[in-house]
Amino acid sequence: MSKEPILRVAINAPLSRLFDYLPASSAPTPAPPPGCRVLVPFGRQRQIGMVLAHATQSELPLSKLRRVLSTLDDAAILREPDRWLIHFTSDYYHHPIGEVVAAALPALLRQGKPLNPVVQRVAITGEGAAQSLSALARKAPRQAELLEFLGGHANDGVRFDLLDDAMPGWRRVRKTMLDKSWLRLFESPSEPDFEPQIGDATDGPTLNVDQSKALDVVRGQPGFHVSLLDGVTGSGKTEVYLHLMKDVLDAGRQVLVLVPEIGLTPQFVSRLKERLGIEPALLHSSLPDSIRLSAWRSARNGSASLVLGTRSAVFAPLKNPGLIVVDEEHDSSFKQQEGLRYSARDLAVAKAKHLGVPIVLGSATPSIESLQHCTEGMYQHVSLPSRAGSAVPPLMRLVDLNQQPAYDGISLPLLKAIEENLRAGGQVLIFLNRRGFAPTLICSSCGHIAECRRCDARMTVHAGDPKLLCHHCGASRPIEQQCPECSGPFRPLGQGTERLEESLAHQFPDRRITRVDSDSTRLKDTMNKALALATQGDADILVGTQMLSKGHHFPKLTLVGVINADQGLFGTDFRSSERLAQSLIQVAGRSGREQRQGEVIIQTAFPKHPFWGELFRGGYERVARSALQERLAASWPPFSRLALIRAAAHKRSDTHRFLEAARGKAQAVGLSNVSILGPVSAPMERRAGRYHAQLLLQSTDRQALHRLLQALRPELETDKTARRVRWSVDVDPIELF
Repeated sequence: MSKEPILRVAINAPLSRLFDYLPASSAPTPAPPPGCRVLVPFGRQRQIGMVLAHATQSELPLSKLRRVLSTLDDAAILREPDRWLIHFTSDYYHHPIGEVVAAALPALLRQGKPLNPVVQRVAITGEGAAQSLSALARKAPRQAELLEFLGGHANDGVRFDLLDDAMPGWRRVRKTMLDKSWLRLFESPSEPDFEPQIGDATDGPTLNVDQSKALDVVRGQPGFHVSLLDGVTGSGKTEVYLHLMKDVLDAGRQVLVLVPEIGLTPQFVSRLKERLGIEPALLHSSLPDSIRLSAWRSARNGSASLVLGTRSAVFAPLKNPGLIVVDEEHDSSFKQQEGLRYSARDLAVAKAKHLGVPIVLGSATPSIESLQHCTEGMYQHVSLPSRAGSAVPPLMRLVDLNQQPAYDGISLPLLKAIEENLRAGGQVLIFLNRRGFAPTLICSSCGHIAECRRCDARMTVHAGDPKLLCHHCGASRPIEQQCPECSGPFRPLGQGTERLEESLAHQFPDRRITRVDSDSTRLKDTMNKALALATQGDADILVGTQMLSKGHHFPKLTLVGVINADQGLFGTDFRSSERLAQSLIQVAGRSGREQRQGEVIIQTAFPKHPFWGELFRGGYERVARSALQERLAASWPPFSRLALIRAAAHKRSDTHRFLEAARGKAQAVGLSNVSILGPVSAPMERRAGRYHAQLLLQSTDRQALHRLLQALRPELETDKTARRVRWSVDVDPIELF
C-alpha cells in the first residue's frame, strides 16, 4: 500500500482502462484531485491526461509506477457531475474513457492550454511617470520612448506581443527600468469571459389554451422529470420553451438548449435575444477554438445563464443547472456516427436525472422510442394538437407520376401550383433530399455508369464546379464526356438540387431562386444569408434538402413540393417509414404558418402504397402507431436493444476474420438471451477504400446485452485480428445498413 495516493488517469487512447501514476514528486504537496489535467509519460511520448480517481493500491508494483511530469490545473476543471457523465458515457456506450474525456473537453484544453488563458502586460509606474522625458531622452532615448508610449496606456498597460510590434527592441531596456521601479509587469485574461448582452425582454403572444395547459403540466412537477412536448408544426412549442426558460433564469439558474444542426441556431438565437433579452453562449463546431473555450468556461463558472449548442454541448459543465431543452428530439443528427457513437438526446436525459433538473424533449414528429417511453410512464406526454394563432394545417395531396410524368423532376400539377402561388404573392419550397446536379452519369449507348473507384457507389454529377463527386468518401474527378467501355456519350440521369434550380430558373426567369444545401452554404455566413432571404420573403422559390425542413419559420411560404418522396418507401432499415414520415411532416410544416393556408404536393410513383393511406388518414400519429405494432411483432427497438460491432479494413478477409473472432468470444460468454447475428458485409461493402462488415447483437434484456459488451470489449482490444482493422461498438445504433 502506497503512502502517496495513486492517481487513476484517463488518457486519450483506444483502451478501456485508467492508468496508474504517482504524483509529480514525493514532496508534501497536495496531489492533484480528480478533475485536474496532468502531463504524464505514456510509452515514449508525453500525453495530457485527466485524473479521475485516487487509489491506495495498484495492479502494478509501486516500483514500476511512473510519476506525473506536471499538474496543469490548480483546481478541478471537471466537477463531480461532469465526471459522472463521462463515466456513464464510457460505461453505456462501451467506449474507452480517455476518448470520452477528449470528446467532452474543448480542443484547447485537450492541448494543455490553461482554463483561464492569460497574457503578459507591462505598465508604467508612478515613479516612471514622474520622470522628465526630455532629460531622459538625452541620456537613454529608448527608455524615454518606452515611457512615453506606456504613458498613453497608463491604466491597462500594453500586451507584450503588441509592444513587440510597436517598439521592437523594448525588451533590451526592460530589466534596467524594472530595477528602477519605472515599470511593472502583470498578467490579465487573454480574452474576457462570455458577457451576455442583457437587454429589454419583449412580451410574446398570449398563450392559447393548449400552450397554457402544456406549461402548467411541465411546471407542475419539481425536480427531475422528462416531458415530451409533442406539438404539430407551428403549434408554438418554442413559446412554451421560452416561458419555462424565463422561470429558470429568473430563479438565477442556467438553461442548456440542444439543437440538432448549426443551421438552426441563428433563428433560435434571435428569438432568445428578443424574448429573454439574453445573448446565449454558443457551442458548436463552426466556432473558433478560443470562442468555444470561452463559452465552455462561462457555462462552467455560471456567467453564461443560457447555453445553446449542438450535439457535443451536452458535455458542457453547468454551475447552476435548472433546465435542459432538446429541440427536434427525433433528429438523427443527435447521434454521433463516428468515434464515440453517443446519442446527445439520451445523454441529456441521463444528465438531467443526475442533476435533478427537468428536461423537455420537443418535436412535431417524436421518435418511436420516446413515444414508447410515454406509454410506459417514463416520460410525460404533453400535446399541442393545433397550430397557434389563426394558422391552419396545410392541405396535402399526391401527384401520381404514372399519370402525370415529371419533366426535369417537376410534374405539370406541381408546376401549375407553383405559378398560382407565386402569382398570389406566396413563396414556394421545392424539397429534394439529394444535392448535386444528378445522382448518376450514364452512357446513352451501353448503359455504363460512372462509379467511385474507392466505394461501391455511383459518382454524383455537380455542375456549379463541374466534376463528379462521391458523397461517401469525397473523391472527385472531371466529368467524363465519353464512355470508357464503348466511347458513347455520357448523360446525367435523375435530379439533384442543382438540376432543380436550373430547371426552375428556366421556367421562372423573373423570379429569385435560392438553393440551400451543404454545397451552396459551404462558405462562412452563406447559410445565414440564405435563411435571411427566405425568412424575409425576398426569395420567391427555395430549393433545398433537409437543411430547410426543420425548425425554420418562413412567413410567406404557402407551397411545398416534394420531389422523389419514394426513396424512403422501400428502405431496408426498420426505421424507414418513421424517417420518411418525419421528413414529410417536418417539411410540410414549413407551409402556411401565417394567414394563408398552405399546400403540400408530394410526387410519387406508388400512390397505392399503404404508407400514404396511413399518413393521409391519421398523420404521423397513425404511422408511429403502425410502426410500433410492427416492431413489437418483430422484436425490434424499442422492444429490444441492439449493438453493432463494426469493422473496416483494406482486405475483406480481415474484417470477417475479426468479426468471426468477436462472434466466438461473444458466444463464449454464454448469455443465451442475447442473439448474435452475422457477421455480414455492410450493404455498401467498400467505402473510402476499405471493406466494411458488421456483427449485430440483439436482446430484449438490456442488462444482459451490456454484460456481454462489458466482457467482450477488453477481449477484442487484445485480440490479434484487431490489429488489421478499424473497429467500433455502436450501442443503440440508428443506422443498421
